[in-house]
Amino acid sequence: MTEPDASLERIEADLGITEDHSLEQCIDKFYDHLTKGLQLPCDVTGIEDFMWEEVYVIGSGDPDEYERLRRTHPSFQDVYELLAIERDVVSEWMMFRSEDFAARVRRKSDGKEFWLGLAELKAVDKSSANYRLLDDYAEWLMNSR
Repeated sequence: MTEPDASLERIEADLGITEDHSLEQCIDKFYDHLTKGLQLPCDVTGIEDFMWEEVYVIGSGDPDEYERLRRTHPSFQDVYELLAIERDVVSEWMMFRSEDFAARVRRKSDGKEFWLGLAELKAVDKSSANYRLLDDYAEWLMNSR
């Protein structure tokens, strides 16, 4: 596993980010990089449990209630088609609402659409360019906040 500092240096070098860039300029560069590089649609899933799931996954939430809620709520266990990414879209399902890009996804099992936080998603195909793009973005966002 690569050290976080080395990964961040590689990501920032790939995007041409320098110390002279403001955070807003870095965000602009990453958005352009993602919109040009992501091949959409692509299959994605959650990196880890979404905020609403925590009480059920690692807490004392009722398993039957969790299964019932999963019918109407997005779950990290589901597979989605990533359809688009947008700036300035906020959703109740996003952990980093004001900082993250919004990902418009369609759940493959039932066709329900949600806006999720892009940094909370990973490509299903680990050998795809999309996997690295999404992984780089999540790592950059988590470490540059």
